[in-house]
Amino acid sequence: MKTTKKGFTLIELIVVIAIIGVLAAILVPSMLGYVKKSKVSSANSTASTLQKAINTTLIEVDEETQDAGSITHISSAKNAASCTVTGLPSGTTDAQVWSKIENYMEKAKKLKFEAACEGAACKAVAVALDDTYTGTAPGGVVTVDNYKSYDNAHDANLTHALSGALVKAS
Repeated sequence: MKTTKKGFTLIELIVVIAIIGVLAAILVPSMLGYVKKSKVSSANSTASTLQKAINTTLIEVDEETQDAGSITHISSAKNAASCTVTGLPSGTTDAQVWSKIENYMEKAKKLKFEAACEGAACKAVAVALDDTYTGTAPGGVVTVDNYKSYDNAHDANLTHALSGALVKAS
């Protein structure tokens, strides 16, 4: 009686492993591109949300002081207890403005950002989510192609991204 062994031959296993290797070589780079796009999109979305929170805050400050139009710049460091406001109306403190921003966006205290304001409205925002990804509102300043140029030197890069967002807003 003849017995047959069931299983795969060595050639069949090598072919399967080679096919898996080729597929992995194709998929990994494209998946990394999706991750970059996702992070840049998330940074731009966060900047847009922060811009809306700042605009709502400016409306409230204007209702209270009738002078929110004097605010020209708002900035904050990551994990800061307050923000720095340039052109603050009299009778209002940085902490009061920060409290209002946090009411509309709890995540704001975890961000490093700069915002340019004019006429009681936030014209543009630049946000640094981490050491690599910076986002702006209006969007389109930081893209997948140039996000690396907004790496590490946050102060200069936030200012540069903010100026690009201001140009785009005009």
